[in-house]
Amino acid sequence: MKKELNDVLFASEKRKNVLLSLQNGPQEMDHLLKSLETTRQALLPQIKILEEHHLVDHKNDIYKLTTIGKLIVEKMVTLVNTVETFDTDIDYWGTHYLDFIPQHLLSRISEIGKTTVISIPPVEQYDTKKLYHEKSKESSFNCSVTTLLYPNYHDIFTYLIENDIKTNVIVSESLLEKICSDYRVNFESYIKTDVVNIYVYKKKMGFLFFTYDDFFVTLYLLRKNEELDSKFIRSGNENALKWAEELFDYYLENSVPVTEL
Repeated sequence: MKKELNDVLFASEKRKNVLLSLQNGPQEMDHLLKSLETTRQALLPQIKILEEHHLVDHKNDIYKLTTIGKLIVEKMVTLVNTVETFDTDIDYWGTHYLDFIPQHLLSRISEIGKTTVISIPPVEQYDTKKLYHEKSKESSFNCSVTTLLYPNYHDIFTYLIENDIKTNVIVSESLLEKICSDYRVNFESYIKTDVVNIYVYKKKMGFLFFTYDDFFVTLYLLRKNEELDSKFIRSGNENALKWAEELFDYYLENSVPVTEL
């Protein structure tokens, strides 16, 4: 009697890993055994189940996905990657607001990959050395969407300008009002450079800020009850950076350039 496909796919770690291993093309048995760190004796019964359910074929000790197998694994990869992303810290993800992410990017949140959840002690909340990775100083650009300014914001902008790091910053409407009332002189000097571009996003922002550069994407989220906390998430894989670029572009398309204050 055949198993239900859900059981075939997820009830065995070996079967799941065989399918994921074959997603990029046919493989010889020896290669599968090496990559999965198992023995032929242990793996053959699981492959037999995959063959019985028309997910895998083999010939001359070379194994490949069937057409059905390819269709299923394509969807399976997205699910597995999404689970891995949230599994980094499901309590963090589950208690924070994600609806600021447009649906087409939320459905691809698996592209962020495994993240690092970083906690900053309350007494160090405004220490930007805790927020920005040292490697980011080598980036050629910085793109941020933010609802707040750190106390040492002037040092940050001065560094970016002096090092010719192309900077695009989208601010919330309330933050722009704060800038105009309290920090006008400094920001007028920033926007006169060829390095810094400021934009204002006039709709609600459901997060504190996010930023990305050549090396990292950082997301500082709000709790679902809109309370602040001391944690943020960081990822540095290539797909995460591309995903962050699309998220930034989404906000940029709905923002207005600030050319004078």
